Amino acid sequence: MNQIINMIIRQVMRRFINKGIDKGFDHFGKKKNVDPNSPEGRQLGADAKNTAKTAKKSMQMIRRIGRF
Repeated sequence: MNQIINMIIRQVMRRFINKGIDKGFDHFGKKKNVDPNSPEGRQLGADAKNTAKTAKKSMQMIRRIGRF
């Protein structure tokens, strides 16, 4: 019974942590002075998303390696 509860809590915590990391990357990855509707703004937004995605994947890989 304890293992099931721990598994569920781990899944919920993982989701909250991932959402928090995503929000942080979105917040700090934005340039404040650039209009998001301009071509420069769209490019910066796409770059920030790609950087966040790469960082998230690398963190997942590090966690997998850490299990062994």
